[in-house]
This record gives sequence, structure tokens and C-alpha cells, in this order.
Amino acid sequence: MHLTRLVPAAVVLVHGAFSDTSSWAEVALLLRRAGAVVHTPTNPLRGLVADTRHLMDVVHRIDAPVVLVGHGYGGAVITQVPAGTDHVVALCYVAGFGLDAGECLLDITDRFAPMRRVHAALTVRAVGSAHTGVRQELILDTHRFGHAYADDLPPRASTERARAQRSLAPRALTDRSGPPAWTRTSSWYAVATADQMLNPSAQRFMAQRMAAHEHLLDASHAALLSQPAAVAAMIMEAALRGPGAVTTSTSRPR
Repeated sequence: MHLTRLVPAAVVLVHGAFSDTSSWAEVALLLRRAGAVVHTPTNPLRGLVADTRHLMDVVHRIDAPVVLVGHGYGGAVITQVPAGTDHVVALCYVAGFGLDAGECLLDITDRFAPMRRVHAALTVRAVGSAHTGVRQELILDTHRFGHAYADDLPPRASTERARAQRSLAPRALTDRSGPPAWTRTSSWYAVATADQMLNPSAQRFMAQRMAAHEHLLDASHAALLSQPAAVAAMIMEAALRGPGAVTTSTSRPR
């Protein structure tokens, strides 16, 4: 029997706002079972400059072709990969922000019909102390998290995600994008058609603007949690079809 084995690029999974690295657990497991080397770095959620610098520290340490995957706000971060990072061979967006030069997240969200559930869930909290300094952070109300972010997950799973969420620095909404990596790198986009966080019309707009390979998923913003197999399949497709991907034929005795 002849088998075709994919030798994929390394995959770097970048989580979005109101989440953490554990959101990628099922997708990462499926990718590793398929033979991929997977990295799930923490996204600091401090703003595009700081978060991109943190991501590039990870990318520069990988001595292999890289597929970058960004969920939600994580999409804006992978978009900032600078020109000359030649070993980044593909970009994958999962309900992600694929910003153009000079855009910020609010430019995209304000361009389309408002998502009322996220506006109802979004809250501001004070973080820090009088000694260290107090700053404002954005977070989703725990009781409204599932309705806005993950209404296709079982209630218990949604509650767990609400408790695991990390807050977002407000400047992440207003930081302006630099020249987008998708203008020079092959891109894939999983559009979550039932998303209540990022308007699906905005997702289609960004996917079509970057001429991405589109995958439509009947999923909430938590598509990576509710449909991990479909998300992993898209990433493997990018690893296979992106520049630098390698396939080898192996044989197994009958």
C-alpha cells in the first residue's frame, strides 16, 4: 500500500481576545496527530506592536517553514508579520481580523452592522493597584460570555471558557496596522457564519479582499472549539498547498 504523508510547515496558533492558549487544545491535538509541529504561544493582548513583537520572537526561533494561524484579534497580529520573514509560507484566519494598512479593529467593526450581543457583554474593569498603577482592561461579562462568544458550545464548556478568558488592553482596538502580510503570503480564511462577535459580513469582506481560500463554517466565534476538525483541516490544507510544503510518498508492506 502506498501512502502519501504530509511533511507540513510548523504551525503557530495565535489566540484572540478574551481567550488563552487552551482554546487551541483540540485543534493542536488534531494537527499533531497528523504529524505537524505545533506551537501555541501566549498572545499578551497588549496591542499590535507589543503582541507582534512577542509573536516574532517565537517565529524567529523556528528553523522551518511556518504557517501562522490567528483567531479573532490574533488575526490582526499575524497580519503584522514584517516583509522579509520568508519562512512564513501561509496565513490562516479563523474568524480573524485581516486588517489593511492603516486600519484598526474598530474601523472594521464600525463598517458593518453592530453586533449587539458583544456590546451587551463587553465590560471595562480596573486592573492593578495604587502602588503599581491602575489601568483599564476590556473583558466579557461571565454571564453573557456564551451568548456573545460561544453559543454553539455546551453550557459547561462555555462557562469554562468564560472563566479562562484574559482581558484585552483597549489600545488593541485602536492600534493601526502596518503593511499587511496577506499581500505577499498565501492566505486561508474560515468564516464563522453564526458569529456574534465579528460580523460574518466583515469576515467575508476581509477574506475576499485578501483573495483568501475561504472555508464557511456554521459556527460561533468559538469555531476553533466547536468545529476543531474543520479548522484543523483548513490549516493542513494551507500547510500542504502553501509555498515550501513538502509531500513524500512512503510505502508500507502489505
